[in-house]
Amino acid sequence: MSEHHAHGTEPSSIELLPIELLPIDTAQASSDFVDEWRNAAYNCYSSGHKFCREVCPVMQVTRNETWTPTAFHANVVAMDKGELDIADIAEDYVNCTQCGACELRCPNTLMLGDFYRFRTRTVDLVKAVRTLAVDTGIHQPQWKTWNELTDARSHEPVLGEQPVGQDSVREWADGLDIPIGGDDILFVDCEAAFYRTSVPRAVAQILQMAGHEFGLMQEQWCCGGPAAEMGYRDQAMRFARHNLDNWKASGAKRILVLDPHDYISFTEDYPKYFGAEFDLEIVLVLEVVAEYIRSGALTPRVAIEKTITYHDPCRLNKRKGVWKEPREILRSIPGLTFNDVDHVTQWSYCSGGGGGLAIEKPELTALISGARIKKASELSVDTLVSACPWSERPLSAAGEPENIDVVDIHEMLAESLGITVGGSRGAR
Repeated sequence: MSEHHAHGTEPSSIELLPIELLPIDTAQASSDFVDEWRNAAYNCYSSGHKFCREVCPVMQVTRNETWTPTAFHANVVAMDKGELDIADIAEDYVNCTQCGACELRCPNTLMLGDFYRFRTRTVDLVKAVRTLAVDTGIHQPQWKTWNELTDARSHEPVLGEQPVGQDSVREWADGLDIPIGGDDILFVDCEAAFYRTSVPRAVAQILQMAGHEFGLMQEQWCCGGPAAEMGYRDQAMRFARHNLDNWKASGAKRILVLDPHDYISFTEDYPKYFGAEFDLEIVLVLEVVAEYIRSGALTPRVAIEKTITYHDPCRLNKRKGVWKEPREILRSIPGLTFNDVDHVTQWSYCSGGGGGLAIEKPELTALISGARIKKASELSVDTLVSACPWSERPLSAAGEPENIDVVDIHEMLAESLGITVGGSRGAR
């Protein structure tokens, strides 16, 4: 199944839809945008280092200078000078996975506190441009369809064996005897809940084996993160409002998160939306599980005779600095031969599955995933282990010709703990 059809859209060329007459002053919105981003844009544009280009996953496979972080900032400079407007540049900003690699390689980050005054925020800039485009009536066709379907169903239109909707959002948990509500709520993203159901089943059973009490939401909606990443900020905020109200109504104190994209949404977007009202603790399941292994509450005993490497999800590693715990977990599993991908783990390789790229430009996602699989094949592995359901779909497709299987880390740990997971790993 191709990435395009896997996400429920039909292939088409990218065209800007006609700008609709919306109750917004486009000129004022563009002026406000430039006022907010002028300093950051000139800071990047004037430095001229361009260190960011070679770690950009889109640049690596396209060599298109128009789609680099430097160009993204230069466009804002051009808008400030009246040379370009949002209609001229909106389509370029599709070509970003929001992985954050460019920010790590920017001298502003490497030498922060020395002589650079500004922190590079390319990911935020890309989201801001996309939001300006949507607010002024400029839509990318697949993103528009995707978000309309998400809005109608309260979940993203992923395809799998189960129908996508509120009636089936908890079907992955059938037979696991998980209550509704509680202090700790497990949030399962749409991709895992409907498509790769073996992942949340593995997570739930691992937590149950460790004696960790948790429940599910009364009515879970999409986290809203993908909508925010594609520029549909108002929709994202409505979904966030629903989820926060639902958590508070159930008395939740902590939200357990298995997906890096949700982790970004809950730790970065929700606090911006709600301020002090958002007083819940967000806990990454990987970190919880690693601690249980350290304490002896979980001990992997079943040997798994595979040669593996680990795929660092960009939103965990590059954007949140989480890279030690997954490796601790993998090194605790007997039988594994673990060939790590790189000594500089923070600049690891992207799958191309983030930032809405797989929805609007699946061909670029396929190229990026293919490049990532090639790096794995150079290590003579038979399995690539990930910790992100969104990366596992394109990586699985790219891994087939190379005979490299893609397995979620929670699934692999569950197997070593003697747990029979069940559920679906998604269509191949």
